[in-house]
Amino acid sequence: MIPLDAPHDLDRLRARARAAGLEAIAKKVLARERLDAADALELYRCPDPYAVGMLANHVRERMHGDLAYFNVNQHINYTNVCNKLCRFCAFQRLPGQEGAYIFSPEQIEQKLRDTADEPVTEVHMVAGIYPRLPYEYYLDILRAAKRARPDIHVKAFTMIELMQIARRAKRPLPEVLPELIEAGLGSCPGGGAEVFADRVQAEGYHLKNTGQQWLDTARQVHEAGLRSNCTMLHGHIETPEERVDHLTRLRALQDETGGFQTYIPLSFHPDNTEWSHLPGPTALDELREIAVGRLVLDNIPHIKAYWIMLTIPIAQLALSWGADDVDGTVVEERIYHDAGATTPQRVARQELLTWIREAGRIPVERDTLYNVIWSANEELAPVGAAAPVLS
Repeated sequence: MIPLDAPHDLDRLRARARAAGLEAIAKKVLARERLDAADALELYRCPDPYAVGMLANHVRERMHGDLAYFNVNQHINYTNVCNKLCRFCAFQRLPGQEGAYIFSPEQIEQKLRDTADEPVTEVHMVAGIYPRLPYEYYLDILRAAKRARPDIHVKAFTMIELMQIARRAKRPLPEVLPELIEAGLGSCPGGGAEVFADRVQAEGYHLKNTGQQWLDTARQVHEAGLRSNCTMLHGHIETPEERVDHLTRLRALQDETGGFQTYIPLSFHPDNTEWSHLPGPTALDELREIAVGRLVLDNIPHIKAYWIMLTIPIAQLALSWGADDVDGTVVEERIYHDAGATTPQRVARQELLTWIREAGRIPVERDTLYNVIWSANEELAPVGAAAPVLS
């Protein structure tokens, strides 16, 4: 990729933005000024998504150059039993329903031992909400992961899961988090946010906690010293205005805590859900969502193109639409495959390197907290140093 700071590239960027009606926004982007809600809405409504993508790529390259991050990770969805009955979800099962499962701590330990010959640095554990699981169960599965691989980073429990864990403990979450950390919790994923709008929650996931509760829980997670990711589920019944509200509320919390390290737009997959009549997002919708996220969330360092949901070719394209991360190798992802995802369950590390290079980027293997493990860029900071953010 040619960096967009060469004069002829900036001229091309300005010309494309001007033709798309984004001249005022382009001036803000080039001056490193924050976009407001009206600007974000204009990015969603712009008839030229490629102009939006060019602006986002400029910011992406300003922050990360040609670097593209990945990690070697393993996903374990420890149960699909859930009482939230979200209309967009194909993963959930009721107790006793065909296909319902709950992994024991011993099974989780074995799953990690089964990959002992692979250089996995992170286990990502999320699942459904089953109120009958005791508080001790959550501590036990963290301990099981650390028994199997003592050096592994455990990224576990969405904000929705943490709310349930605190309920089962019958104590406030700030009292529970230190015990989870002692048992092995290293950071939290960003799922379960969906769209914060009350209207969308009422129509699609009325049994789930509110958007404000999600944000309040994330604040407590950050105050406990944990980093987390954040997400938005897009491409169903939400409006552009509701997406803008979601993004600006994430940005406001990040201004307050600085605890979000990555934003991941999650594409709605309609198959096998109650919303199967909806078309879901197109590839251009997905790329625009990546781009708008990069442009609006100026205080969140990384934007992830989650290849499991996007497909590999779209994830490659996303690396030129604002994304600087493609997630990891993954093992046995169930949530989105139950909803019709056709991507592989796992890829080899070498495949990720190849995809990133084919996209014109420089692969950098990171750990969960974006410390560099390996890089194809010999000039990058030494192994173990934090991944650079240039702006």
